[in-house]
Formats: sequence, structure tokens, C-alpha cells
Amino acid sequence: MKAAKYATGLTLGLMVTATLVTPAASAAPHSARADRLVLTNSDNGRTVARSVGDDTEIRLKASRERGLTYTWSMPSTRDAHVLARTVSGTTPAGDAYAVLHAESPGTSTVSAVRQCHPDPGYKCPLAIAPWKATIKVS
Repeated sequence: MKAAKYATGLTLGLMVTATLVTPAASAAPHSARADRLVLTNSDNGRTVARSVGDDTEIRLKASRERGLTYTWSMPSTRDAHVLARTVSGTTPAGDAYAVLHAESPGTSTVSAVRQCHPDPGYKCPLAIAPWKATIKVS
């Protein structure tokens, strides 16, 4: 009988937890929306077509190897009348992100720069690694 009460209480507790967690999960970023495209490190040089009203999310991940940490600058665009940056930032780990909203027809290039930060006793290569994507809004 004690085991049955425990199982019933556990089941009820899990149901309450699931109910409380579910709304938070559905309030996640809009990345699941059909009008949002996510571009990452591997999309460097890519050209994409978007429509007015669509969002394009940029997610650039930092990396670390052999005493060197490579971080990203915040993604930016020169044509704010075509793509308006609604959210952007960097993380302490060196990742960078932005959400760009397609405001009007036109073409805009989004760019960021990967920079090297060496640990003591290490040296960075002299090369700077740019990242860019072209977004055509119709």
C-alpha cells in the first residue's frame, strides 16, 4: 500500500512538473518558426534568399585548440534598411549571435571576424578569418 501511495505521488509530481515545464519549452527562441533561418560557421560565403518580414539568425561558435582560443566579433550588416539587427551579442566563451529582420527588398552582406587569443607561451597566426553571408530580400 505504501508503494502504491508513493507511485501515485510520484506520478502526480511528474505530471505537475511536466505541466510547469511545457510552457517554458514552448517559449523558446523562434528558431522553430518557418520564417527563421539559422546560419552558422559552416555557412561562410553562402547566399540566401529571404522575404520581407523573415528573420535570419546568425550563430557563430568560438573554438579552442592547442593553446589558442578563436572568438567572433558581433555579426553586423551595412544595410540596416534591408536587414535590421533586432538582437545581437557575444558570450564570455567567444560565441557571437544576431537576429536580422528583413525590412525591405534588397541585398545585404552580414559579416563577422574571427580573432585569435593565445594562452601564455603561445602565438597566434597572423591571419584574420572573416565570415560573411549575403542575404537577398524580396
